[in-house]
Amino acid sequence: MAQNHSLVPPEPPVFSELSIVVVPSNKWVPAVARFGRDASGRFIEFKSSADSTESFDIKTYIHHSQLFRMGPTLSMWVANDNSSTYGAESICRAITIQFPTEAAVFSFGLTVQEWNTDTSVAGAGEKLANGSSDPSWRLNKFDKKIEASSAKMYFHYYGQLLHQQNMLQDYVRTGSYYAAVIENRIDFHGRIVVDVGAGSGILSLFAAQAGAKHVYAVEASEMVDYARRLVAGNPSLGQHITVIKGKIEEVELPEKADILISEPMGTLLLNERMLETYVIARDRFLSPTGKMFPTIGRIHMAPFSDEYLYVEIANKALFWQQQNYYGVDLTPLHGSAFQCYFSQPVVDAFDPRLLVAPPISHTIDFTKVKEEELYEIDIPLNFTASVGTRVHGLACWFDVLFNGSAVQRWLTTAPGAPTTHWYQLRCVLSQPIYVMAGQVITGRLHMVAHSAQSYTMNLTMSAKMWGAGADQGGILQTSSTKLDLKEPYYRMSQPQVYAWSQDQSAQQLVQQQANGLPSQQGDGTILVQQPIQASVILQQQQHQQQSSQNFQQQSLFLQSQ
Repeated sequence: MAQNHSLVPPEPPVFSELSIVVVPSNKWVPAVARFGRDASGRFIEFKSSADSTESFDIKTYIHHSQLFRMGPTLSMWVANDNSSTYGAESICRAITIQFPTEAAVFSFGLTVQEWNTDTSVAGAGEKLANGSSDPSWRLNKFDKKIEASSAKMYFHYYGQLLHQQNMLQDYVRTGSYYAAVIENRIDFHGRIVVDVGAGSGILSLFAAQAGAKHVYAVEASEMVDYARRLVAGNPSLGQHITVIKGKIEEVELPEKADILISEPMGTLLLNERMLETYVIARDRFLSPTGKMFPTIGRIHMAPFSDEYLYVEIANKALFWQQQNYYGVDLTPLHGSAFQCYFSQPVVDAFDPRLLVAPPISHTIDFTKVKEEELYEIDIPLNFTASVGTRVHGLACWFDVLFNGSAVQRWLTTAPGAPTTHWYQLRCVLSQPIYVMAGQVITGRLHMVAHSAQSYTMNLTMSAKMWGAGADQGGILQTSSTKLDLKEPYYRMSQPQVYAWSQDQSAQQLVQQQANGLPSQQGDGTILVQQPIQASVILQQQQHQQQSSQNFQQQSLFLQSQ
C-alpha cells in the first residue's frame, strides 16, 4: 500500500529591514513583518526588530485591511479592525511602511494578494466594530459590477486547458497575434509589456520572442499555474516574464508599461465585458506614450435574409402547440416559447451573400474610450437594400486593428473570411420585414451591460417609404426584438449553399460578389471585402444539385423495396 506522507507547510513569509510609523506617532522604528494564520483568519504581524529601542507587536487581519502605494518605496497599511495589540484598541489604524527597495514593495504587495485569496477565513461576513458591513467595502471595480456566480464560472472556464487549447487552435486568431507582434519588433524590443488576462501565457511568450525587456503576465484564473509551467519550460524566454495571479483591477506592478497586449474580445467583441478590464489596465499601467495591441475594434452590421434559419428557429416552438401532451394542453405557452427562441442571438458562420445591404460599422478606440462608455452602446442603423426580399434580422461581426509602428495588421471575423472561434452573430426578428431594392432600412441597436458579464440587446428595424415622394413618406413596417448576448444559440454550422431565389439569377449574384461588396463605415470610408471566386460558387451549386438528385434516387430505391 502507498504510504501517506504529511506535507510540511511552507514557512510564512517574513519581511525584514522595514521602518514603520504608526499613526498618530511620527517616529520611525525598525520592524519586521510576518505573515501568519490563526483561528480568526490570515494576518500580518508587525514586530519590533532586534535592534529597535522600542518593543511593540501590531497584529492586523488581512481581510479587514488594505494596502496603499504612497511612493517608490513607501506604502501605507490601513487596518480596519480592532485586533491591534499596540496601544489601545482602535477601529482603524494606519501603518506607514518604508521598504528597503522597490522590489521589496512589489514582493510585499504580491504576498498580500496571495494571502488574501482565501475567502473561507473566520470573521468574513461579520459586522465590523464601526457598524460597516463585511469587507465588501474593499471590493475592486470588477467585483462590484460583476455577479460572484458569473465571475466564478468565468474564471473556472478559462482555468481549464481544453478551453485554452480551443483558442490556441484558432490559427487565424493566434497567427494574427503572432504576426502583429513579430512584424512590429520595433514596438516590443527593450520595452516593458503587460499581458492583460494572460491565460496560457502565449502572448507573453510572443512578446519575449520580439525582444521585450520584461513582460508582466497577469491572470486571475487557475490557468496561472499552467502559465508558470509553460514559461518555466521555455527558459530563454521565461527569464523575461513574471506571471502574476490576480485581477487587473487589484494587482500592483513595479513599473509602467510601454505596451499592453491582450485578447479581450468576446462574441460580438463585447461579450464577457473584458474590454472594460483592458481599458482599466490602460488607465492604471500604460505610460502616456504607450501602445495597445489591439488598438481599435469595429463592430460591423448589415441586414440579412435567411428563410432557412427563420423557419428553423420558429419550428423549435412547435413542441408547445401540442394540445394533448400526455393529457396536457401546452398551447398556452406557445407564444412565450416562440419569443424565447427569438431572444437568442445565433452564433454561426453564414454565407455573405445572405446580406441584403452594404454593412455599416461602429468603432471603439481602445486608446481613448472610457470604461463607463462601454456600459451602454447605442448604434443608429441606416441601410439601403440592394435587393427586394424579406429581411430576417441583423447580421454582426467584428475586427480589431494592431496599429504597430512597422505594420498595421487586422484580425477579422467577417463572413467569407477564414472562420474563427468567434464565428459571426445574427439577431433574428420574430416578425420579418419586406423591402424592395433601393428601400431605406433604419433602426437602432441598443446594448446595455449587465452583471452577468454580457449585454442585453434591443434591436429595432424599420422599412421606410421608397420611390417617388419617399422623402415625404414615413415608416411602413417596424419589427423589434430583445436578446441576451450571454445566451446565444450556437448553431456553428459552416456556410450553407443556398438555392437562388426566383428574382435573383445566379450569374447576377456571382457578378456582384466578384466585384466585391463595399462596406461603408461610420466615418465614410469604404472597406471592400475579399470576393468569393465565381467558380467556387458555381461548383457549390452543382454539388448541391447533385446531392439532391442522389438523395431523390435513394428515396425512390427505398420506396420500391
